[in-house]
Amino acid sequence: MLEVDDIHVYRGRTYVLKGISLRVTRGEIVALIGANGAGKTTTLRTISGLLHPRRGHIRYRPEADGPELELDRLPAEEIVRRGISHCPEGRGIFASLTVRENLLVGAYLRRDNRGIEDDYRRVCDLFPILGQRAGQAAGSLSGGEQEMLAVGRALMSRPRLLILDEPSLGLGPLVVETLFATLADINRRGVTILLVEQNAVMALELAHRAYVLETGRVTLSGSGEELAADPEVRRAYLGGA
Repeated sequence: MLEVDDIHVYRGRTYVLKGISLRVTRGEIVALIGANGAGKTTTLRTISGLLHPRRGHIRYRPEADGPELELDRLPAEEIVRRGISHCPEGRGIFASLTVRENLLVGAYLRRDNRGIEDDYRRVCDLFPILGQRAGQAAGSLSGGEQEMLAVGRALMSRPRLLILDEPSLGLGPLVVETLFATLADINRRGVTILLVEQNAVMALELAHRAYVLETGRVTLSGSGEELAADPEVRRAYLGGA
């Protein structure tokens, strides 16, 4: 579904991604793990069109039997239109808007009002607290509720590929457990997921496959189980000996 092929990305004069390659197969959950500064967020921002590679290619096939698209130079809004939605680190909710208004912002490219209302109800089924607080200002929600809102807003564009950057950041263990169970449910409903996550234990439990990034390069890849059992990964990211 998605192939990132040898991308090199600079932020200003800083050489951040030094030949990243990865792939995401339709129906998978793929995780990127690594230390702060490894290039995980930059990788996601490049896929979603907020940054552009100086070299390399990003290829995306939204439909299994459809044409392949080159994403390298497409603007971010066009990438959303093609079925990729990015839930950013820090959530980026609109604090003064209501919960419902924040969710509808996620559907800003759509014109199918009935479909939008259907998806709004589906998001409220996934995250019942959002339906209960539909008229409440989003800034008054707890951190966990704001993360649910950010994920729900991303789903309102009806993505084929959902990109998530640090969804567990700042959340308590029970909230994280609930959130990750919901992500597994979203995946079972047919949404492919690419995930950057600081909680490597949870990420590798959830992911079908994963990549380890270090200073702008992929250093390891494999199934979630394989990487969770790898001694180097355990020592560096899982707190194991």
